[in-house]
Formats: sequence, structure tokens, C-alpha cells
Amino acid sequence: MKSLMDDIRACRLCADKFARTATAHTPRPVVWFRPGARILIAGQAPGARVHDSGRPFTDPSGDRLREWLGLEEQEFYNLDRVSIVPMAFCFPGYNERKADLPPPPLCGQTWHDKVMAALGDVPLTVLVGGHAHKYHLGARTPVTETVRRWRDHAPRVFALPHPSWRNTAWLKKNLWFQAELLPVLRARVQEVLYD
Repeated sequence: MKSLMDDIRACRLCADKFARTATAHTPRPVVWFRPGARILIAGQAPGARVHDSGRPFTDPSGDRLREWLGLEEQEFYNLDRVSIVPMAFCFPGYNERKADLPPPPLCGQTWHDKVMAALGDVPLTVLVGGHAHKYHLGARTPVTETVRRWRDHAPRVFALPHPSWRNTAWLKKNLWFQAELLPVLRARVQEVLYD
């Protein structure tokens, strides 16, 4: 496992691609997983703040995600309990309009299956965003439809929208998400971590 983590941290496969983005940054893989974790958070890709901090979800999206899960920061960042594995380990950069670029497929193709095999069976997987829905569920439906069908995969897997501020309007439009899904998810998180 240590070798795999070291290999990912040393990865520079996307260096040329990132150099051509509006941010013109160098790769900085953010690796946050360990076998034996009780919860797997499968996300999309680190943002600019995470690129700077080297720690996943150290941004407003992380604050919202922790609130959705009902976890305090020290619980969320307990590597023995929570693994965070995005579809791309590096910040993909921004386009010329300052919008996030999607996770480069090369990262997922190179590392994701290896990481999933190394993690083994995790009691609870939380899928954050459409890229994670596609990989882990084979989802071909829009994010709203995939999330709306959360009962099809619970209690082992919960599909969530991305917790970005850009989805605030989505949350206001889909009140069932907070009323129906989140209480069940929070209860499952507590059950998996502490029972």
C-alpha cells in the first residue's frame, strides 16, 4: 500500500496538460486513503484550495460535505476511519473562464482500480458528483436522477451531488435531498463509524 501511495504522490503524467491550463500549475497529487477505513468518499478532483493545502476538502465544499455527513473535522480527517479517493488526485486547473476543468481520465485509468483493490471492502461508500457516479455505479443518468434513486444503492452506497456552492440552487429546488436522504445518510455514517 505504501508503494502505491508513494507512486501516486510522485505521479506527473498530466504535467504537460496542466501546464497548458489557465492556471499553468504543476501536479500535486493529494493522497488520503488507508486500508481498513469504514467510509470511502469517492469524489471528483481536488480544487485549487486543496491543491494549495495538500489535504482533501479544505474548502467550502468540504464544509458542506461534512455537514451533510454529520461529521466534525477531526472525524472526517481520521485516516483510520475515512478514505477520500477522487477520480483524479490532482487539481485539473481552470479553463479561460475560471471554471474547473473535469478530472483527467488518464488519472482514473492509471490509479483508480488499483486503489479500489487495495482498499478492499468498505462498509459505506459516498459518491460525490457525476464522475464518481459513472465510475462506481456505471450511472448514465443525470446527477439529479442518480441521486433521486439513492434507495437503490443504500445502505452501502449513497450518491450525492457535488457540495459546491454552484449547486445551492439545486439544493433549493430538490428539497427531498435534505429531508429524505441526508437523515438516512447521517444515521448510516454513525452506524458504520461507531457500531
